[in-house]
Amino acid sequence: MKELAWGIAATGGIARTVGAVIAAEPGMRVAAVGSRELGRAAALAADLGAERAYGSYAELCAAPEVDAVFVATPHAQHLEVAEAAIAAGKAVLCEKPLTAKLAEAERMVALARDAGVFLMEAMWMRFNPLIRRIVADERFGEIRSVQASFGFNRPYDPADRLWNPATGGGALLDLGVYPFALAQLMLGEPEEMHLTGTLGPSGVDAEAGALLTYRGGARALLDTSLVSPMANSAVIVGTEMRADLDAAFWAPSRIVLTRPGHEPEEHLLGSADGGYQGEVREVRDALREGRTESAIMPLDDSLAVMRLLEEARHRLGAR
Repeated sequence: MKELAWGIAATGGIARTVGAVIAAEPGMRVAAVGSRELGRAAALAADLGAERAYGSYAELCAAPEVDAVFVATPHAQHLEVAEAAIAAGKAVLCEKPLTAKLAEAERMVALARDAGVFLMEAMWMRFNPLIRRIVADERFGEIRSVQASFGFNRPYDPADRLWNPATGGGALLDLGVYPFALAQLMLGEPEEMHLTGTLGPSGVDAEAGALLTYRGGARALLDTSLVSPMANSAVIVGTEMRADLDAAFWAPSRIVLTRPGHEPEEHLLGSADGGYQGEVREVRDALREGRTESAIMPLDDSLAVMRLLEEARHRLGAR
């Protein structure tokens, strides 16, 4: 396969971070950057070694030199960009969560499946080597409990995207997606969700706590907040072994596995791969193999998490 040429949609922090990973990855390059402001696109394109810059996302998605598009816009714009990329036959790696609304995520997935175009949520937690070690380790026995939190104090500013309902703001979509996604990865879909939380002045969810219960009595206790600093760690407990994930649990550099009668096992992340590399390699490998979905980050799992997040926001009355 020829060198995989990427288009980067947006110019914010995550666009720059993942763009730099792509630019450094063998067999890949950033071919173009798109933004609603051409000057910003040109500046990031220069930094990433891209030949072209576009002043609209539509132009980026239609560009003949682009094979795959990384969608790094705010959540509320994900569908617009992904839809244009899918229509142009470009593979799509879309920042988490897929969209701000479940119906939009369902539409995005349906469009990609109907068109036979690769689509994957950029949930870098799934590609972290330590997370993958936990998933593959059969010594846990049956997973019975997941505890995870992600929160910090973000001073209220109505113009801040995290507090702005127009950009898909709120704790659940931006931060809570990680605890919910960890629970989904380890336990699947729950039977019930018990929820508490509060809203911010703009009507978005400021904090939320959820108890998810599963068939057979397994449970997940999840917390997220824009108003309180949390531990940002996680614990996964099986019948035979426990995993403690240091902050930040969604991108752990250290985990400790504990079994009765054994010395604790410390596992450290190598410097070569924190998760972003795995994402872009999965896109490359899928295109080489003719796959339109990822087995590591399946679209059905993305939709399952979106259903929980939407239900939680609905119960809280969030905008």
